[in-house]
Amino acid sequence: MISKRMLLASIGALVCTPGAKPARAALPPISLERHERAMRAAIEQGRRNAAYPFGAVIVQAETGEVMGRGVNDSSANPTLHGEIACINDYVGRHGSTDWPSRVLYTTAEPCPMCMGAMVWAGIGGVVFGTSIEGLKRVGMDQIDITARAVVDASPFYTGMLLGGVLQGDTDRLFRERKRG
Repeated sequence: MISKRMLLASIGALVCTPGAKPARAALPPISLERHERAMRAAIEQGRRNAAYPFGAVIVQAETGEVMGRGVNDSSANPTLHGEIACINDYVGRHGSTDWPSRVLYTTAEPCPMCMGAMVWAGIGGVVFGTSIEGLKRVGMDQIDITARAVVDASPFYTGMLLGGVLQGDTDRLFRERKRG
């Protein structure tokens, strides 16, 4: 469920952790309805990998148009997390351009590698469902560095960070995943 703070973020305010320097939102206000629609598209991608349902989409912030898609394929390449596969799909279709006007939606909080890639790209926003803590609760090993920690360590990054969108749905996706 989205907290009041996260709801405010979805209409153009900032998500802020106490004592942390927030990322500056450069995007137009995005409605909660649009956030949820894009997260449903990321969930659809995640369902393509029953064991590791890390799915992602990149959308154009102004229109909500899906510009890139990806799902975890780390069995083929350990760096092909859902977000990286999505970034690769976006670049293949559109080139490495217009990052500040794009938002990446992902079923789970990005790991440090993926969040670092998005920071370096300068993507306008990152929205996730399940937190790293939520992934750990369902028995998935995680590097214990939050996306917020990566953003806070990147003073040049100006993108938005929002967590917990359709978290009940994404938590269920990971809880019910196929196990080896």
